[in-house]
Amino acid sequence: MKQPMIITSIHNERVKQWASLLDKKYRDRTGQFLIEGIHLVKEALLAGAAIRAIVYDADRGVPLELESFAGQGEWIAASPAVMAKCTGTDSPPPVFAAVDKPQRDDAALFAENSLVVVLDGVRDPGNVGTIIRGADAAGADAVVLGKGCVDLYNPKTVRSTMGSLFHLPVVEADLAELLPQAKARGIKLVGTSLQARHTCYSYDWKQPSWMLFGSENDGLSPSSLEAVDEAVIIPMKGKAESLNVAMAATVLLYEALRQREF
Repeated sequence: MKQPMIITSIHNERVKQWASLLDKKYRDRTGQFLIEGIHLVKEALLAGAAIRAIVYDADRGVPLELESFAGQGEWIAASPAVMAKCTGTDSPPPVFAAVDKPQRDDAALFAENSLVVVLDGVRDPGNVGTIIRGADAAGADAVVLGKGCVDLYNPKTVRSTMGSLFHLPVVEADLAELLPQAKARGIKLVGTSLQARHTCYSYDWKQPSWMLFGSENDGLSPSSLEAVDEAVIIPMKGKAESLNVAMAATVLLYEALRQREF
């Protein structure tokens, strides 16, 4: 790697641009977002994501885990003050990167025998990130974020995905338009309900299915609820009142994986 540029001032124009990506308005305007930490940067590099710049702490140097990628793209050394200004964590990571948002691609949503997770108004970034990780782990085809969900590119959401954001399509869409398209293609829309006839273990997940989850407080929106073809219940033997949405999604995803693969 050639001698990198070194930026020391937080008033540098590029620093201002990177720091602005902590704000959704500027992420939407530029079509870029930030990823923080060695693991996320490595996953983005391995996935061939469109990385604009990789910025590392000049005092700590290029992280050992990323040295083999040092010839890829633009690498910039920065002062600890710059690292702190451009990242959303209390302890600045040793590296961050500015990345282009991927282009929307609906093909995976309608793959043969598709298994898709659909989120309707799920606002907690930790839950959304965990669901994306679970969908990735269980081999789902895609995740859909409907209106009212937390911004996919919120730094907290991105960190919570632990890199799974780069492993499967995550689509932001209007469910009022998308769900009827799925139904027209013969895909079953499955929600959860305490009044359901099926448990999540008796439902046939081998058929094309989209799993719909709403917020913990409000559940599915009326229009999404109306679109549901089938409801399932997650049986609970203990005294817990309920599972949070990320836990519920994981249970359903792994039952689908069990039926389809094992």
